[in-house]
Amino acid sequence: MQLDNATIKRLKGIGHDLKPIVMIGNKGVTPSIIEEIDRALSDHELIKVKLPAGSKEERDTIGAELAATAKATLIHSIGRMALLLRKNPNANPKLSNLARSV
Repeated sequence: MQLDNATIKRLKGIGHDLKPIVMIGNKGVTPSIIEEIDRALSDHELIKVKLPAGSKEERDTIGAELAATAKATLIHSIGRMALLLRKNPNANPKLSNLARSV
C-alpha cells in the first residue's frame, strides 16, 4: 500500500498515543505472535508492536517480516517500537484506532 507523506504523518500522530498491543519476547516471532498480530490488526487496524532487544538491523528485519507476514504496512519503526497498518473495510468503529481518532 502506497501512502503519501501527509497520511504517514497523521498515522504516526495516532500511533504516538497508542500502547503496544503485542510484545515480542526472547523467543522471537512465533506462530502465536503472528496470530495475535493478525487478530489485533483485524480489530484495531493500526497497532504498535514492541520488538525484542537487539541491533537496529535485527529490529528492522523483524518489523519488515511482521508486516509481510501479516499483509500489513510498516508505517514507522523507532527504537523497539513498530507501527503496523492494515485497513479493514468491516472494522468495528469502537475498536478501530483509525475510526476513533477522527
